[in-house]
Amino acid sequence: MILNAIWIGFILIGFAVAVVKTAQGNLAIFGQVMTGLFETAKTGFDISLGLVGVMALWLGIMKIGEQAGVISLFARAMSPFFRRIFPDIPPGHPAGGSIVMNFSANMLGLDNAATPLGLKAMRELQEINPQKDVASNAMIMFLVLNTAGITLIPTSVIAIRQSLAAEQGLVGFNGADIFLPTLIGTFISFTAGLLAVAWVQRINLLRAPVLLAFGGFVGAMAALYGWLHRYPPAEMAQWISVLGSGVILSIIVLFVATGAVRRINVYEAFVDGAKEGFGVAVQIVPYLIAILVAISVFRTTGCMDYLVGGIGAVVVALGLNADFVPALPVGLMKTLSGSGARGLMVDVMKTYGVDSFQGKLASIIQGSTETTFYVLAVYFGSVNIRRTRYALTCGLFADAVGLVGAIWVGYLLYG
Repeated sequence: MILNAIWIGFILIGFAVAVVKTAQGNLAIFGQVMTGLFETAKTGFDISLGLVGVMALWLGIMKIGEQAGVISLFARAMSPFFRRIFPDIPPGHPAGGSIVMNFSANMLGLDNAATPLGLKAMRELQEINPQKDVASNAMIMFLVLNTAGITLIPTSVIAIRQSLAAEQGLVGFNGADIFLPTLIGTFISFTAGLLAVAWVQRINLLRAPVLLAFGGFVGAMAALYGWLHRYPPAEMAQWISVLGSGVILSIIVLFVATGAVRRINVYEAFVDGAKEGFGVAVQIVPYLIAILVAISVFRTTGCMDYLVGGIGAVVVALGLNADFVPALPVGLMKTLSGSGARGLMVDVMKTYGVDSFQGKLASIIQGSTETTFYVLAVYFGSVNIRRTRYALTCGLFADAVGLVGAIWVGYLLYG
């Protein structure tokens, strides 16, 4: 499959570059690569281990919501839209509710909640998958939309910008000023992913439920922005935090209260779901380590720097404005590693200034793109899918369109 080819390519290309650098006198490169390999393998295990508690919590909560019937209500509310883009999911199937919850957590920037909910959705989609080692159409649509998912509130990016602004002595700085451009960028990516998969799967999107859902989303985002932008930065950040955590906590309380009213054993339901979370977290370990070590070789040997430099040279040769190039590594790295992209974003803001065009663009890219390789490796690995078909191709297409869209929005608003 294509992940196999990319995995091999990352390692072989990285090794070839390391050999050339050694011949040129860089005798430390192989040691750096080996150090990166071991550190990345440990990081992959630590990430999986850290997910155990979070996944046990959320899958336990989801089990309560499932037995209480709340998830089925979520699924029925969204069924007109989801029936059009997930035609293979039977009406009322719990996967619909899990997908809704996963998208909701992603929109609120709650990655710790989104991952276990997404893994639960994958397990439920696997139940209706006729070929257990081959990605189904519903799985591909779900994962592509997940990797291109709409981010309503880029909470961590806003917090980092505000912190760096204080370090750089900026007074009255609005760290949340990238809220709207980030939302536009991620909406472009989401739309591109949806159109790509719909085209391959021959899904007609010109249906009233789909059009209404898009129109309603655009209207809701406009209203939310109109409400939030009137507040000063500090108060806006507080409201964003209250909104995100308040919605998730309200859902937990709703699940528990409904379960209690319907007289189910809420405690036992939670424990049953938590047991599933532990098993899924353990199963993820080899898949996550595999993709992270390949990325480490590619990054440590400097291949990413060469790629970006080449793109910059082409842009300049074409006579185009190359101001965006310093922020480009954030988008390229984000498909590979979220933490790596975050580090590059911080580096751009420290080098050029948090309020510079490059700093703002790096923040928009970070907030409006997703770790495609990570998501595909972890989610498919959690259900032992080995043939991913066109999932990666469509995911990378959405990433590319989203990256171009983020750059376009950056120039439109800040250029």
